[in-house]
Amino acid sequence: MYSKQDKNKARQRRHERIRNKVFGTADCPRLNVFRSNAHIHAQIIDDEKGNTLVSCSSVELKLDNGSNIEAAKTVGEKLAERAKEKGIENVCFDRGGYLYHGRVKALAEAAREGGLKF
Repeated sequence: MYSKQDKNKARQRRHERIRNKVFGTADCPRLNVFRSNAHIHAQIIDDEKGNTLVSCSSVELKLDNGSNIEAAKTVGEKLAERAKEKGIENVCFDRGGYLYHGRVKALAEAAREGGLKF
């Protein structure tokens, strides 16, 4: 069986491969997702300047259980709302080496329903 370290190293390698292809610009910033055992975090990043434009997490929203699909949906909706306020409409999605499944998928679909295009 694989240890937690091996799984995380494999995820980091997948994320590096993704990052070689996905790059956020001022016109189309990158929506990055980080998923931990207890919480989920998302941020919209302009890679040209190295600035985080918008961020949201289940920690910040003080959700009861930050590690379930409902929390991911809430974070996605709030992130889309904040992005709209800043005038961000188009983003490229960076799943962070995680499978597009479960919490990551729920966050992405909620962000789409909130008005982000990717």
